[in-house]
Amino acid sequence: MEFLQNLLTRANEAISGLFGDLGPLIVVGGLGFLLVLIALPAILFRKKDPLDKLRDSQNFKDKNAGHALRIGGKDQRLDRFSQFLEPQNVEELSQVRLTLIRAGYRSKGAVQTFHFAQFALGLGLLALGTIYVLIAPGLSGQASALSVIVPGALGYMAPKYWVTKRVQKRVEEITQGFPDALDLMLVCVEAGQSLDQSIIRVSKEMRAAYPALCEEFEIVAYEMKAGKDKSRVLRDMGERVDIQDVNSFVTVLIQSATFGTSVADALRVYAAEMRDKRVLRAEEKANKLPTKLTLGTMMFCVPPLLIILIGPSVYGIAQNLGGG
Repeated sequence: MEFLQNLLTRANEAISGLFGDLGPLIVVGGLGFLLVLIALPAILFRKKDPLDKLRDSQNFKDKNAGHALRIGGKDQRLDRFSQFLEPQNVEELSQVRLTLIRAGYRSKGAVQTFHFAQFALGLGLLALGTIYVLIAPGLSGQASALSVIVPGALGYMAPKYWVTKRVQKRVEEITQGFPDALDLMLVCVEAGQSLDQSIIRVSKEMRAAYPALCEEFEIVAYEMKAGKDKSRVLRDMGERVDIQDVNSFVTVLIQSATFGTSVADALRVYAAEMRDKRVLRAEEKANKLPTKLTLGTMMFCVPPLLIILIGPSVYGIAQNLGGG
């Protein structure tokens, strides 16, 4: 018993002398990571259950028929691990899927790809941080811990940050292009086209300038062609986009269809309102500009001005004091 205790003490001292105060923790973490790597092949490449094979063979035709109607199918390599790469809570899964749709990722496997990216980047950068700690000499315990944890956390949060920036970019693009789309839609409706035809025409004409907005209009047009209820289609568009202007536009069209009023009149009034709102947004940005420039003015203009005005006086006082 004493021999074993002495052996453990010597091993602990050797590890601490080699890797620092957090040496035992680093060794335990490395062993845990090694065990995970050893266990992954057994999990990833496990044999398929015979009952699952039989069920897949019976439903093969139905699955192939369903793929033709999908906007991008699932990656079969990730589909096997859906229980690990998809939230099991239905509400959480729906929220993640809606967020990815708002970012422009509409494929069936977008949720799995997103969580796989988080998993892969997190573990990959965590492994790189561990390797850096093992290679770099003279790191303190706190620096070693930060070198391992911070890259892993950044790798895990990077896909979420990317999706958030994509959502913001699409929202900005749709907001900027929506008034122009309403003007063109009004022209098409007043020329005698129906609302469905005007939406298709707008999606074709404005694709080069505002692809995100045209993509949403194309989805609306295709769903209407498929026979889906027009009110439901417009509400789905408002939920996908999640912009106040678009939701108000959807409400205007639904009310116009409900009460039987002219769509052209409703579009004319709302398009004028959107143009005024865009002018107000531009004026708001222009009014914020002087406030944003104040800090730069103080940093780059005031110090040189003080040097020019006060510098000669300070120099003269220094010379007089030195001569006295």
